[in-house]
Order: sequence, then C-alpha cells, then structure tokens
Amino acid sequence: MTARGSRTNLVMKLAALQHRNPTSVLSSGRALAGIMVRGGAVTDPIRVMLEIGPRGKKVVAVAPDWPGLERGAKTGEAAIEKLLSYVPRYAKVARLAGMEAALANITAADVVEQYPGTGSTDFWGISFAFSSIDHQAMSGAELERELALMQACWAFFDDVRGRVSAELKRGPRGGGRDRDRIIRHVILNEMDWGKGLGVLPPHDGMPTGDELIAHREAYCSAIRAFHSQGKMARKWPLRYLIRHTAYHTLDHTWEMEDKDLTPR
Repeated sequence: MTARGSRTNLVMKLAALQHRNPTSVLSSGRALAGIMVRGGAVTDPIRVMLEIGPRGKKVVAVAPDWPGLERGAKTGEAAIEKLLSYVPRYAKVARLAGMEAALANITAADVVEQYPGTGSTDFWGISFAFSSIDHQAMSGAELERELALMQACWAFFDDVRGRVSAELKRGPRGGGRDRDRIIRHVILNEMDWGKGLGVLPPHDGMPTGDELIAHREAYCSAIRAFHSQGKMARKWPLRYLIRHTAYHTLDHTWEMEDKDLTPR
C-alpha cells in the first residue's frame, strides 16, 4: 500500500469512529499512536494529542512539546491539519526561545494520545481537559524549556500588541473586540490563573509596565517552586497551566495579527 493510501485509510477510520461514538476513538488510541497522518513522511513528526469533546462536536489537536501550539476543528484530521498549518506561525515564538531549528523540518503529526475533553471542548474548540502527558513528571531541564516557550509567547504578544492598530477588523470572533479589550482579557485571565500559584495581582486593575514584568517573573518563580514540591496549581497540572497560559496568550496574539488594520 502506498503512503497516500495508508494515510487515507487512517483518516477514514478516524472519521468513522468519531461519527459513530467519540469515545471509541479513545479505545483505538494504541492502534493509531505513532502513525503519520499527513504527508506520508516519517521524519521529524510533531507529537500531537487529540482532545475529543464528549459529544464529538469538536476535537482539539495539542502539541505537548510546544506550549501554545493547539488548534481545534470538527474532526481529528481537520484539527491536525490546522495545527500543522500553524507551525510556521509558531516558529516565530520558537525563534524567540532559541528553538526554531527544531521546527524546521516538521512534515507530519504523530498521534501519541487521545483523551476525552469536557463540554467546553465541544463548545469552544479549546483544550479544557488534562491528558496523561499533562500529569507526567518533568525534569528541571524540561520545565525550563516549557517556561522559555511560555515566556516567548508573552514576548511575541507584547511585540504584536505594540504594532497592531487600536481598532481591529470586525468579525464574529470575540464580538468585534478592539486591541485594548483583547489585551485586557488576556492579562486579567492570567492574573486569575496566577492565584492558583499564590501569585496575587498588585491591585484590582490591569498591571502595566514594571507591574506586568514583576507578575510574569512571579508566575514563573511560583511554577518552579510548585514543581520542586511536586504540587499542582490547585487542580491544574503544571504542564497544563503552562500550555494553557501559552495557548491563550498566543491565540489572541494571532487574533490581533489577523484583524490588524495597519496599512501595509
């Protein structure tokens, strides 16, 4: 069988299982794990987890080795294709973290886990559940790598918010929010998640300048402290907290880029 034929059979199998019973996709995880689902190439695959909504309405493809790189769609195949299409955009983040070379030859996805999502997974098409990988222990070096990528997402966010137009292109997403409302949404949500680490906001308003820098430093320091004690951030595994923080920051950064009205 050709590589194209093998890929087509896999896609058809995945789609059929999802259509009949989303949970049955989970039972076939071992059979599907390690199979390339795009391009037929077996070199430089990116590891991908599939979070499947309980009603099978949405599937989120998550790259566990690259915090922030997650995309949702109606099917597993579509989610994986969308994630792979975003790899060049994510490369800008990897470059800021000094890791761009590791993404240079990504040609395929290696499905390493499939796990059930929540009702919010189906509604938003965003990862809201914890995978088994999220619960895996991290070495100190692994933690620093993930923190470096999360910090690179922050740096990219800061760069984009500093150069896009204040008014953004209108559209269905976000109810037509302008730049400053998006910035406020991202930062205040992050303040709320920080409480799970014992990192309290300096005041009720949105921190800016040195306050934001101090908050981010405290956020990373608290994660390191929790890691050293083997603790979770309340009910969130640290891997999930890092990737969710990175995803939320990066997703809205791309939203601002896509809706920017600055003359070219």
